[in-house]
Amino acid sequence: MHVVATAGHVDHGKSTLVRALTGADPDRLDEERRRGLSIELGYAWTELDGVGEVAFVDVPGHQRFLATTLAGVGPVPVAMLVVAADDPWMPQAAEHLAALDALGVRHGVVVVTRSDLADPAPALARARAEVDRTGLAGAPAVAVSGRTGAGLDELRTTLADVLAGLPTPDPAADVRLWVDRRFHIRGSGTVVTGTLPAGTVAVGDSLALLDGSLARVRGLEALGRTRVRMTGVARVALDLGGHAPEGIQRGEALLTPGAFLPTRTVDVTVSGEGRVPERPLLHLGSAQVAVHTRPLGKDFHRLVLDSALALRVGDRAILRDPGSRTLWGVIVLDPQPPALGRRGAATARAEALAARDGTPAGELALRGVVRRSVLRRIGAPLLPVPDGTVAVGDWLVGPARAGELRSALTTLVESAGVVGVTPAAVAHELGLPDPAIVDALVEAPLSSDGGRIRSCDADLPPALAAALDALRVRLSDRPFDAPTADELQSLGLDAGAVGVLHRDGHLLRLAPGVVLLPDAPTRALELLARLPQPFTTSAGRQALGTSRRVALPLLAHLDAAGRTVRLPDDTRRVAG
Repeated sequence: MHVVATAGHVDHGKSTLVRALTGADPDRLDEERRRGLSIELGYAWTELDGVGEVAFVDVPGHQRFLATTLAGVGPVPVAMLVVAADDPWMPQAAEHLAALDALGVRHGVVVVTRSDLADPAPALARARAEVDRTGLAGAPAVAVSGRTGAGLDELRTTLADVLAGLPTPDPAADVRLWVDRRFHIRGSGTVVTGTLPAGTVAVGDSLALLDGSLARVRGLEALGRTRVRMTGVARVALDLGGHAPEGIQRGEALLTPGAFLPTRTVDVTVSGEGRVPERPLLHLGSAQVAVHTRPLGKDFHRLVLDSALALRVGDRAILRDPGSRTLWGVIVLDPQPPALGRRGAATARAEALAARDGTPAGELALRGVVRRSVLRRIGAPLLPVPDGTVAVGDWLVGPARAGELRSALTTLVESAGVVGVTPAAVAHELGLPDPAIVDALVEAPLSSDGGRIRSCDADLPPALAAALDALRVRLSDRPFDAPTADELQSLGLDAGAVGVLHRDGHLLRLAPGVVLLPDAPTRALELLARLPQPFTTSAGRQALGTSRRVALPLLAHLDAAGRTVRLPDDTRRVAG
């Protein structure tokens, strides 16, 4: 299926043209028929040779209904810009064309209607001049008469050629269906309609709103026919049954569960004439949301939305000033931007956005540290992951940011000295969301051991080094005769110093107040292996030439290390 939207000034024959092409009246309201102008979105469909089913979304042309018009053209990839041969170029034609350009519509047909009432050449020339200044430049043009039928066959052929050249949407893409109508059918329940731009919807699927509530597709129609499944692009009507969430209204999006993130703050690039007001309206899909704008620099702005939307990188939207009726085009760059705090942050952010190139490397450079799952849910490219990226679990750290963080980590470790730092403390200091990221950043000359990060080249403070040397002298002749607490104090080794030296591997603390050198277990094992096996605790103590105060925790240490085996009768043997 293909979906085409109309565009153009009020009373230039859009609905008449759709009626002539499809044989159906897109105006469904009595007031529309009585007043002879479209007020709401209208729908009709036909089949064209070579391309099959074609649905038309007929939009209002009156300036009072511009929001409704934008809801209709927002999700549609092809447009028919309609101008009348017997009227000059009109304001709403210019406004609709500007909207199509801002939304990135690059496929369409210019249709000059009422060619039976006036020479279509002047209107065609003016329309061509206007269109060629937009992304629709070069679009084919056809003159028709809805009343006589002249030119309609040429229009069908031209439109079919345009549709045949469209890229095929991905049927496996995440669903984001912007609802443009909700109504209730007695005996069935809530029905919503919208244009499905990509992805697949099937009966039995569950679709989510941004608040996490789910709606189950109990029935599916497209172009008046019951379907089991539809892939985009398509006009669809979904029967959601009698218990559909109340939040489903025009402007809401039905989404693949878990595939999108709610966005209240977004960084964008803005194109258009004049200064963007502080409080414009944002139009995306069928949604209309008031926003606060904050200029970042050049064409970059930060938008703070009054209500959340499901946004993705690359989305095209419109900013509209309700007072002046001026439109600006918007391209979403980052739907999950960092906070702006310090002075100059806005300028720095604009520079970062300007350097973005749309590649995985560019997306990582823009964000620095980000979850892989977040990149997927905001539509940023994931593959290939750039060389130098630090990946730990769901987290990705871009190469440039990883270098900055390693430098900062080295500074923190050097400041801490031999004590080192914990990953949690570093994460807090550097503003990282997960201490696991800190562990992944550790590389020589840093090392991580016992839950602390230290420098492999760190020197002991002079006082601590002198105390350690004194302990080595004290234990040189009697390696298992651990100093008493008073002796440790006299050597300059209080509990804090002992803890530091133990963590750094300079000594072995077997128990509170029981301290030996790190090689004591190996030296003890050599002596214990000479005893008849198994041996008693008393025999072991005597072989080591020490007291029970030292022998008991030293033997327990050897047991825990698997170097000795404690037997049921409380004797021991050397393992192996």
